[in-house]
Amino acid sequence: MDLTYKIIAVGVYFAVMLAIGLYAYRKTTDGDDYMLGGRGLHPFTAALSAGASDMSGWLLMGLPGALYITGMVEAWIAIGLTVGAALNWIFVAPRLRKYTQVAKNSITLPSFFENRLQDRSRVLRVAAGVVVLVFFTFYVSSGMVAGGIFFQSTFGGSYVVGMLVVAGITVLYTLFGGFLGATYTDMVQGSIMLLALIAVPITAVIVVGGPAEMMTSVHEANPQFGSMIAGVSVIAVISNLAWGLGYFGQPHIIVRFMALRTSRDAKYGATFGIGWMILCVIGAILTAMSGLAYFQQNPGAVLTDAENGESVFLDLSQFLFHPLIAGFLLAAVLAAIMSTISSQLIVTSSALVEDLLGIFGKRSSAKAELWFGRIGVLVVSLVAGILAIQRNNTILDLVGFAWAGFGSAFGPLVILSLFWRRLTAPGAIVGMISGAVVAFVWGKTELGTLFGLLDSALYEIIPGFLVSLVLTIVVSLATRPPSAEVLADFETAHGEIDESHEAQKAAKAGTATA
Repeated sequence: MDLTYKIIAVGVYFAVMLAIGLYAYRKTTDGDDYMLGGRGLHPFTAALSAGASDMSGWLLMGLPGALYITGMVEAWIAIGLTVGAALNWIFVAPRLRKYTQVAKNSITLPSFFENRLQDRSRVLRVAAGVVVLVFFTFYVSSGMVAGGIFFQSTFGGSYVVGMLVVAGITVLYTLFGGFLGATYTDMVQGSIMLLALIAVPITAVIVVGGPAEMMTSVHEANPQFGSMIAGVSVIAVISNLAWGLGYFGQPHIIVRFMALRTSRDAKYGATFGIGWMILCVIGAILTAMSGLAYFQQNPGAVLTDAENGESVFLDLSQFLFHPLIAGFLLAAVLAAIMSTISSQLIVTSSALVEDLLGIFGKRSSAKAELWFGRIGVLVVSLVAGILAIQRNNTILDLVGFAWAGFGSAFGPLVILSLFWRRLTAPGAIVGMISGAVVAFVWGKTELGTLFGLLDSALYEIIPGFLVSLVLTIVVSLATRPPSAEVLADFETAHGEIDESHEAQKAAKAGTATA
């Protein structure tokens, strides 16, 4: 009977996601709509979409599990991510929204880099497109793996069947709904995640006897739970905080900034987005604490994932609620997984169609671009699915690696593109490639611990980001200054511009004739 209720709840959730995808399909008429939603995104929608596509299953499984096993020392990553997200919304979002319109109505990050610096060699755009395509193919695959593991542990079924169901539903609504389909479903999924992270810990706190009893039980289970420095090195704290640097270079997050109605919407988006993130992180922390108290008080209750603690949210949901309600709460985990997959599929499709295929010749017709985008989603999904079926454990490890790779390759370039007039195309190319290479080499070799000299591995985003930033500046200063036209665009983007739909159409027309 319990399984039947779970199937009903998850089935309803899938049906809602497909319905939203169908709604978005009817509102998607051309390639720009498919990849960027026509730049008409409400700040509330953008905020929840960015949060949901960012956090994935880490917020509901990874973070509560790490806190459950180790304690508040694991909260440094959450602090770094929250600060990074706030700075991203406050400083990057408004400038990027305006500048992408000024730079020939750029609808992808690689095309923005090229148009911003007027790189006629196309090297910058192609290299950026390749970085996006490669890293996100593995990123999408890791989400599919997570979906398969979720179904296997929740329903006791086949990993492959579960992976194919999650991947199939996600690909279907993304395939037809495009950016709007991914964004609207992200908004719903972000709301589900927030409600789940409020309902589960509050109910658990009540069940264990209230806040005071919970703290007593937590202390009995782990006397050092509340310490943020016990058993951790300075290098580890710095590495965890450095996750926040990655936000400036994540294409699937900052594309939401580009899709806002106007740059002024960024202020409201920041309020919604940061508020959502703070509430969710607090909910994840309370889930770990109340879970620790619950299992301390109920020795007969078994934590499914006793080694990593990542099932604490799932187990509490099933212990504390009616099976039907538990099923909807479990759907929150699916929401986290699927929202990330859909967002990354759109970005990888954009890189494939707009930045790699689109560099040859003139723009295709609006309808042709729309279907090229859908074919791109399908191709990336098939490759990612093949990787996921193999269930290679290293794929999940690549999530942290991909975050560092994007942060190192694109983070400094995004910041300098928006705030430094002296940036040049050669500097951008050298900095982007060097950041990606350093992050890769540092993360995959013993350089992470400087061949054993450090007590713990330094997260690769730190050397990657710094090398990229320094080389971009040095090479830019050593090469020919930007042209008068590039500088004029820089001034325009930093002033008042017309952000109306008509202005966007004019910019698009300018791109087509360029």
